[in-house]
Amino acid sequence: MDEAADPERIEDTPWLDEQEREAWLALAALMMFLPSALDAQLQRDAGLSHFEYLVLAGLSEAPERTRRMSELAAVANGSLSRLSHVVSRLQRQGWVTRRPDPADRRTTLASLTEQGWAKVVASAPRHVTTVRQVVFDQLTRTQARHLKDACTRVLGGLGPVPAEGFGTSAARPDRPGAP
Repeated sequence: MDEAADPERIEDTPWLDEQEREAWLALAALMMFLPSALDAQLQRDAGLSHFEYLVLAGLSEAPERTRRMSELAAVANGSLSRLSHVVSRLQRQGWVTRRPDPADRRTTLASLTEQGWAKVVASAPRHVTTVRQVVFDQLTRTQARHLKDACTRVLGGLGPVPAEGFGTSAARPDRPGAP
């Protein structure tokens, strides 16, 4: 029997109430439209995809601007294969280098070059401005705090998520990172 058509399973489903359904639909719309708005801004202003920016920002916030590729993949929420292709492109631009990890030759380290740092520093102000315009200008300080609390709780329900990584510091000239 098709699992989706199992009447017992349908009856046991904890359906969303109206408030939960409306909140879910709003979150689903945000997950669809916010990334494309951020990607469009980064493409237009910096010639970067949002994923490329996440990779550069993840490196910019790491000690010595270096991370293991596996850690960087987790921070940017991408597969190692996708990350490898993106890092190859970023290497061709002179923004990232790769080398074997001297502590464990089975792993590879990615490092942000000075040119890469300059790219993040140049890209961050307009990106932060866009984040402010589309997200934080729409919220009160209390709503922003509630947004953070809600996102943190939802992320907790997803299981292990990199605690250290991209977006942990404010975007500043001394440490631009990602908002």
